[in-house]
Amino acid sequence: MIFKYNFEVRGYELDSFGHVNNAVYLNYLEQARWEIMNKLNLYEYFKKTGNFLIVVELNIKYIQELSLFEKAFVESSFNREGFFLVFKQNIRNELNKNISKATVKCLFVDKNRNPLDIPDVLKNYYNS
Repeated sequence: MIFKYNFEVRGYELDSFGHVNNAVYLNYLEQARWEIMNKLNLYEYFKKTGNFLIVVELNIKYIQELSLFEKAFVESSFNREGFFLVFKQNIRNELNKNISKATVKCLFVDKNRNPLDIPDVLKNYYNS
């Protein structure tokens, strides 16, 4: 399943060269993952259980820059790899050109930071 998160570049996200700072791309990717968790009602699961999802590894490739007020979107999908939930995320501009590609490996943990299996509620949304 592919999830889409739309956004527009804001002025405070720019670096001294007038384009989006490379660290801001990580914020776009993270917000897209939060939107997925909210859409799948996992935020309620987090609040109820005290469990949560942490990023353990991230690989990003920057392809093209984004500029002020440019509209773009993040396309996200995820799969299970053992105990890990691995997100494939692409940022594209409104012309559907690739801006960046990322792979984000995440792990569910309890409130004591002990690793957990992926919750059953996600089984319908990924290929194992």
